[in-house]
Amino acid sequence: MDDDATDNHLRTTGPHTENRAEDRPGDRPEDRPEGHAGDHAVVLGAGLAGLLAARVLAMRFPRVTVIERDELSQDGPVFRAGIPQSRHTHVLWSRGVELIERMLPGITGKLLAAGAVLLDTPRDFLWLSPADWFGPVQGARVLLASRELLDSTVRGEVLRNPRVRIRSGATAAGLLAGPDGRTVTGVRLRDGERLAARLVVDATGRTSKAPAWLTEIGHPAPAVTRYDSHLGYTSRYFEIPEDPNRSWQGVYVQGRPDLPRGGVLMPLEGNRWLVTLVGNGEHAPPVKAEEFLPFARSLRSPALYDAIRDATPLSAPTAFRNTANEWRHYERLERWPDGFLVLGDAGCRFNPVYGHGMTVAALAAEALAKEIRTLDPERIAAASRRIQRRTSTVAAVPWQIATSEDLRYPVTEGPPPDRATRILQRYMSWVMAGANVDRTIAARFFGVLSLTRPPGTLLDPVTMLRVLSKRHLPADPDTTAYPPHHRAPSERGARRSA
Repeated sequence: MDDDATDNHLRTTGPHTENRAEDRPGDRPEDRPEGHAGDHAVVLGAGLAGLLAARVLAMRFPRVTVIERDELSQDGPVFRAGIPQSRHTHVLWSRGVELIERMLPGITGKLLAAGAVLLDTPRDFLWLSPADWFGPVQGARVLLASRELLDSTVRGEVLRNPRVRIRSGATAAGLLAGPDGRTVTGVRLRDGERLAARLVVDATGRTSKAPAWLTEIGHPAPAVTRYDSHLGYTSRYFEIPEDPNRSWQGVYVQGRPDLPRGGVLMPLEGNRWLVTLVGNGEHAPPVKAEEFLPFARSLRSPALYDAIRDATPLSAPTAFRNTANEWRHYERLERWPDGFLVLGDAGCRFNPVYGHGMTVAALAAEALAKEIRTLDPERIAAASRRIQRRTSTVAAVPWQIATSEDLRYPVTEGPPPDRATRILQRYMSWVMAGANVDRTIAARFFGVLSLTRPPGTLLDPVTMLRVLSKRHLPADPDTTAYPPHHRAPSERGARRSA
């Protein structure tokens, strides 16, 4: 199915083509027997992966129920415990923006109206790569907003489809299955309720209990591949100070193996900056408020520190340490029950520093849409093993990006790099150095990083010649405090004490 067909199918099955289940006499949920599951799909988890899956499943299932452990606010964007990483930097790459807009037409405009921004990277940023400063070139677009705003807006748009409902404050405790365990027939909730369904989708993220649930119904748990660079986050909100001379929208100072410390500053709705400091191993950023600025000052460039040293903090620092790459290989299992899928971070999660999680969730939803577009609910359930494999493949490229880069750091735990990975790392060092000075290489590099272009883009003959012509450039040179296209700020007022 090509993109145009996907686009047409998603649009023509929107809310305006459907009738509310409660409006059809005799077909209301409360009128159905408990065991009637043929037209019902259950999605576990109301994060981005779960919401997009629910939107796609509503194309083929008359009823889709999303089960969410947290109580969901009806009063707009608020923090919830089920997404602890939401207080840290999130980016939605251009590919993710495109796919979510296709599934939920008009949502980009609603996010922008609520205060989100679309920026060009690296043009709108002060971006210090491991090699050098990027010039003011256009690479890829990113949508920046708080995770709370993103989730709240997506949830509101998904719920415009009358086939979808959300039950918040409910927790799944296990799968229901037939006597032989070959078919999942629903889900068991913690309060004892048994919810029948033709299809159950686990999108509960990092806390997924799917391996144990599969074992309980007689299936093996998946093999797991894990790489942990021991990256730590600490984030804090600041009020954006007025500065008519500011020529950038965000700051990104990357670390590298000789100084594994970095930081990112991004604008959010509500006239706020979200500043996230990062570091590997013993360089993990502190949590104490009085140590936040000194850590920012220790980065490879003072640009981020200079931006926030006189800004007004709006929150205490918040830490996040659960950043390992982990792939649960459900796609490799020879035995797989009909009627069950695992999507999003529940199956494969990445070091969040690369910003791929939300875009991968959108790619998985797109893959799901393509697989089910001609199937009725019964055939979708019967095709679960194939669908699981197809939706898992979208993780391959971001997994390669995240793990090969993390393996540059000596503290990283995981399988050692093979010869192919070491060659790729060397070549990507040349790509990065070349992207700092060559607009063509930069455009292709950001095309791959944003998951808009395939990795082969960087390996075609023309690109390889351009990259190899720049291999004399140092991969880790001494760099200036600021890029040539941006002057250091003049001293304004007394500095706050660190």
